[in-house]
Amino acid sequence: MSELLESVKARYLTSRDFNGFYVSQESAAHIPEAIRLVESGLIQVVSEEDYPNPHIRPWPSRRSIEAQVKSLEALIQSQYGLCLYPTPEAVSQAELETIDAGEPFRRALAAGQGTLELAYFEFEVLEPYRNDPKFIFQFRDFGAETLLSDESHMTADEKDSIIMSHIGYAYDLSNYELHDPTSKLVRRACAFLGDLAKLHPVHQMRWKTFEVAASPDLEPHPAWWAQQMGRWPERIGPFQRFFFELETWNEFHTAIYGAPILRTTARPREFGWMIRPSKREFDAFIVQLDQLLSDNILHRALDELGADRKDANENNIGSLRRLETAMVLRGATEEEAQVVLKPFKDVRKLRQKPAHAQEANVVDNALLHKQVSVLQEVTKALYALRAFWQSHRTNREWTEPSYVAKDPYPI
Repeated sequence: MSELLESVKARYLTSRDFNGFYVSQESAAHIPEAIRLVESGLIQVVSEEDYPNPHIRPWPSRRSIEAQVKSLEALIQSQYGLCLYPTPEAVSQAELETIDAGEPFRRALAAGQGTLELAYFEFEVLEPYRNDPKFIFQFRDFGAETLLSDESHMTADEKDSIIMSHIGYAYDLSNYELHDPTSKLVRRACAFLGDLAKLHPVHQMRWKTFEVAASPDLEPHPAWWAQQMGRWPERIGPFQRFFFELETWNEFHTAIYGAPILRTTARPREFGWMIRPSKREFDAFIVQLDQLLSDNILHRALDELGADRKDANENNIGSLRRLETAMVLRGATEEEAQVVLKPFKDVRKLRQKPAHAQEANVVDNALLHKQVSVLQEVTKALYALRAFWQSHRTNREWTEPSYVAKDPYPI
């Protein structure tokens, strides 16, 4: 048995992050044996040609055996060195069984998969992290993150001390058409095996039960993947664009009148894509959206704009009707103001309907489309409001940042 092979396997299987066996100029004596093991298919080479940090194997080597051997032969001139990893053929079943069966993702790494290979999951895997207040959960446009809250650290079980800051969204769009609500939108969660392998066995087993098979049509969101690989995405996401427009409108109003028109422009913790395509989830999304729109407008700001609080019958006038009046007072036609604010009113109607009716909590894939459509329409309305407030002399010199110049990703 090769002493070098045993050292490579021991380093790999006993290190917390499945690190490689480092070989440098100072350990060049290993090179002849390493070349033999590479040619025998028992070890792989990871160098800076493969990945900036060769101490982790991001994925099984994508280079030919000949290219790996050349890296070893060139090691004498190398300034840094490289790492050696066992191939699946080199690791015995007995060695795999030294890892707890309750750690399926650690076993996957031990069996030769890479730390940056992706596993895919039903989107519902995120549900308990979103719903449980002991976790800090944050939706992003292209992914999510979760960790145990500071307040829960003192009393929580060890199993819940997790950090998952690289959860991505993945899509199968093979049967999806943006404007066809009957088409199938498949949204999944994805995560790196290296991150999953660090979870407590209880959480590893839970994620495992939600795992779905990879397929040629299932791919991580390109913007999320770019971020993970250290590149800037080409466009922003739909929620980021929504909040950009919300914040900018509020900033324009503040610049003109010295006070904001909105109570908040912060993104709520649970505000993101629906985890389940259910009526209850959609209604919850609509409530949050309406809270950011009509409920979010400060009546004192509308007072400043000259919009009456009461009608001729001394009934209170709603914030959207008052905002419409304020736009007309500043040069918009009634028709223009109504068109701009129609998406806000549509959201208000959607919110009021479930509040006054008992409805079954049905599951309907079309609700995924509807959420996309509603978000797009209210973002267009916010853009129009932002443009109207920008026409004031105080804001005319403002320039749109380049990162929002392109249309956002629709999903």
